[in-house]
Amino acid sequence: MKKSFIVTLMILALASFAAAQIGAVASQDVLGAHLNYGRGCAACHAPHSGAWGNGANKSGDTAAGQSILWGQDVGNLYGQQITVAGGRIEVLPSQADFIADTKPDVNGLLTCLSCHDGNWAEGAMMKDKVYETLPGTYGTWNNIPTLLGNDGDGAGNYLANHPVGLNATVSCGGQWNWDCTEVNGVINMNGTNSAQFVKNYGFFVSPAAYSNTAVVVCTTCHNQHIMNVVKVTNGPKSGLTSGYYSTMFFLVGPYNPGSGTAGSNQTAQFCRQCHGGEANESNGQPQIGTTF
Repeated sequence: MKKSFIVTLMILALASFAAAQIGAVASQDVLGAHLNYGRGCAACHAPHSGAWGNGANKSGDTAAGQSILWGQDVGNLYGQQITVAGGRIEVLPSQADFIADTKPDVNGLLTCLSCHDGNWAEGAMMKDKVYETLPGTYGTWNNIPTLLGNDGDGAGNYLANHPVGLNATVSCGGQWNWDCTEVNGVINMNGTNSAQFVKNYGFFVSPAAYSNTAVVVCTTCHNQHIMNVVKVTNGPKSGLTSGYYSTMFFLVGPYNPGSGTAGSNQTAQFCRQCHGGEANESNGQPQIGTTF
């Protein structure tokens, strides 16, 4: 009787935890800032004529709309060279790449930059501001720059931006990486430490595979269609309780810097998905899970 009572309490506690996560999710359309002042999906995907149909083709790009009916102008971005953090040099896809749509940096990077680049894509709809309600933990700096290449440190400077592109590789082994394995560009979190991390948090990111190598593009960390909530299913990809968790900035895993719980480490956990060397599990503390 006593044992069954304890088990019942545990089940109720887990159910309450999941319910608390659901209750913490912001009550707004999941598309969030990408509703684009009410234009919705058509702001990015023009069902007819792409950027021409959206009146956004300022470069005269003749390939507009030929990949995922993209409705923003990418013409000025074709083949441009950018140097991101760490000195990694990336050459953006060409018009031929865009039409063929066979490289992960076409729809995982190039299309994103058509709105989020302030250097080459000057006609973008972005205004260098964030359209989310930020928690008090962010202090008074509530206008976060969002235009890559022109975010306050000089036009054309991408060095303050996380590496993305075909040269931004994700690796396994060594001092700074997980004890994972990589097969044909797919990361498997099957080492002692990495597997424990998946139980403690999860592996929600989606590195793209290119030339049998895992690479980082914008959509590795961001789901551009869901801004404020992420659905977690307990299983091989995460040991967390199934439910809906709060997130921000279109991130693909639980990420809530506004948590009122002392010692909440969920935002650090998100970054540790790729940066395993800085994780608890890699530093002799596998018992430390995720605090929300």
